[in-house]
This record gives sequence, structure tokens and C-alpha cells, in this order.
Amino acid sequence: MKTRLTELLGIETPIICGGMMRVGTAELAAAASNAGALGVMTALTLPTPELLRQEIEKCQSLTDKPFAVNLTVGVVATEINYDDYVDVICQSGVKIVETAGRSPEPFMEAFNAHGIKVIHKCVAVRHALKAERVGVAAVSIDGFECAGHPGEEDVTCLVLIPAAVQRLKIPVVASGGFADGRGLAAALALGAEGINMGTRFMVTQEAPIHNDIKQRIVEMDETQTSLIFRSFRNTARVYTNSIAKKVVEIEKAGGDFGQVHALVSGKNQDIAWTTGDIDAGMVTVGMCGGLIKDIPTCAQLVDNIMTDANQIITERLAAMTSTA
Repeated sequence: MKTRLTELLGIETPIICGGMMRVGTAELAAAASNAGALGVMTALTLPTPELLRQEIEKCQSLTDKPFAVNLTVGVVATEINYDDYVDVICQSGVKIVETAGRSPEPFMEAFNAHGIKVIHKCVAVRHALKAERVGVAAVSIDGFECAGHPGEEDVTCLVLIPAAVQRLKIPVVASGGFADGRGLAAALALGAEGINMGTRFMVTQEAPIHNDIKQRIVEMDETQTSLIFRSFRNTARVYTNSIAKKVVEIEKAGGDFGQVHALVSGKNQDIAWTTGDIDAGMVTVGMCGGLIKDIPTCAQLVDNIMTDANQIITERLAAMTSTA
């Protein structure tokens, strides 16, 4: 399947394994890329630029296919020298970067100088237009269904994706709620050039998450996520566990972020990921968890998505429009 996204990035399928904090390792990125998608490592998963350099080298040893590095700016409480991370990325030979959080404008000169294509992830059309103006190669638009931060406007992909497509000239990647071939076919129909999936790639054999967490996602339905941090104007979608319920309760009572910080710390999320205890910390999951019913390899996942999408496009939809 060829789209502007596959041509731009040199990948076989219009699928991106989105950058995920603590999950976007060299092993997962390489597995996704070897499957024909675009794997994405997450820079800030590594606590130092030197460790990022080593992780990039590991990924390069595991795949000869294109992969990207995610750099999320301005959403981590600790002080980070982003210039050092950018320098490592630029010197590594990586040619694709996924940015998120704040605008990538401060880093575009460096990325352009090293021939790096930037895909900026955003949650509103106005943010996408700004990203286009500063020179990114594509944008990934997160709808309200997504895991993590969907923004504050609550616009679902069914409206947000075509709204972005009709105003942008660069390729648009659909993100939020996509987990299978039906989603890919729908995204293409809405005008997107591909899909970006986080939750679906979390539930693969290569994802560095305890199998008990993956199994809980397999067993969940589409109603089992919660929106937390709404009162702080930093909304996040997470799995509905005891932590999420407690945070919502504190917010409804007028509590401030200091009262929930310990509950939602990255340390506690690491405990959940590594031990399989779903109630140990905040577990970031999208609504599409309700569509996930197995734990395949990345290769099996990509193959299944492409097979189903092609069948929907060439058989089911074609039969509906046949005049014979």
C-alpha cells in the first residue's frame, strides 16, 4: 500500500508505532520497523543523552529499516537539556523524528541541517497549522479517543482528521482509537495518509510491559478508561484502576496536583509495567483497548492490519459500489 506517508518515510505500510514513554525501546522500535511499519524509540525513556546514543545504536543493530526517535518537549517535571538530546539524534544518523508537546520550532534548524524529517504530534488543527508553518514534514493528529493527552477540546477522530486534512498541505497521520485494519481503512477514507498506534503496539509480544498488563487490556472494553487531570487543564486518558478513581475523586473535591502527584508518578507506573500490578500506578491506555483481543508479534499485527484493510477496501467497499 502506497500513500504519501510511505513515500515520505520509505516504509512499506502506512503504520507508525507511536513513541511511548518507558515503552518505546530499541527492541520494540526495531520489531515494528522490521514488520514494515515505522518503529519509534522514545528519547526521554533514557535518562541521559549518552544512554540515548547507545539505545539508537542498539536499534540500528537490530534493523536496517527506517525508524524514528520521539522527543517530547515540555511535559516532564524535571529539568532536561533538550539541546543535548537533539545533538545526539542529529549525530546518530537517524533521519526521522517524532516530536510532541511544545512546538518543534526551536530544533527545526538543527533537524533540517541533518536532513531529518519531523512528524509533529498534536491535538488540534491550529497546532497542526503552526507545525506546518515551521516546516515539519507531516503531522500526527491525536483525537479524543487516544491514550495519554488528548487536549482540552474533546474532538474525536471522525471530525478532527478530515478537519485537519482539508486545511493542511502536508501528510496527516490519524492517531487515537486505531487498532486494526478497519481503523486503517477508515483513516484513509477520512483523508489521512496512515495511522499512528500506541496502545495496540503496547499489546504485542515485543512490548516491554508485563504480560498481566497486556492481558488486562485484552480483557477490557471501550468504557474502561478514565480522564484524569481535567481540572488542571492537562487531561490524560488512562486505564480505570484504583489510582485513576482516586485521582478523579481528589479532583472533584477541589484538590491540587500536589495531592495526586505521588499517585501518578513515573516510578509507580514503572512498577505497574514491570510487576503486572494494574493498581500499582497510572496505566496509560486508549479507548481502542476495547478492540484488542490478542497479543501478537509486531509482524503478525502489521500483517493482520494490512490484510484486513486491503480486504475492506478492495472487496467489501467495492462490492457496495458495484453496478453489476
